[in-house]
Amino acid sequence: MAQAMLAETKLRLVFEAGMNVDGSPILKAKTFNNVKKGATADQLYQVAQAISVLCTDTLSSVERADSSEILA
Repeated sequence: MAQAMLAETKLRLVFEAGMNVDGSPILKAKTFNNVKKGATADQLYQVAQAISVLCTDTLSSVERADSSEILA
């Protein structure tokens, strides 16, 4: 039976950097690597909030990207 082992976790913050001519938002993303694999959603959200205070753009969303290694 195959198993998935968590290999890496990344935190991605998406910011609204303005508006297009058609009214849709311009989105910019910043990705942080080497995030602790055991970090909870609440912890990641708190970090994202702390980082967003340092930025001029408005935080639009917070994403967690986990990648796993599949072992047989």
